[in-house]
Amino acid sequence: MVWRQQLEHLLEVGRLRNVTLQVMPTSAGGHPGLDGRIEVLKFADGTAAGRSDGAFSGRPTFDPKQLRILELRYGAIRAQALTPRESLAFIEQVLGET
Repeated sequence: MVWRQQLEHLLEVGRLRNVTLQVMPTSAGGHPGLDGRIEVLKFADGTAAGRSDGAFSGRPTFDPKQLRILELRYGAIRAQALTPRESLAFIEQVLGET
């Protein structure tokens, strides 16, 4: 029952206009997200900060080259994941099977 509630919540949130939800299928194999989370924060003044569990010893970075690496890894993850529409359909399919 908890699993169903979690999936229903993901569907609800995934349908919001300001949310992009993408599911990474297990069939995708290796991808940059396997090393842990990637965080990049961009500020109104044009500066940015980032960190990743699997890069730069997990320490925050402000270096533009290192931030670019994190952005490229994030892009690779998004490219391998299901599209937002496919992701919602996948979650609905799993919900139907539970």
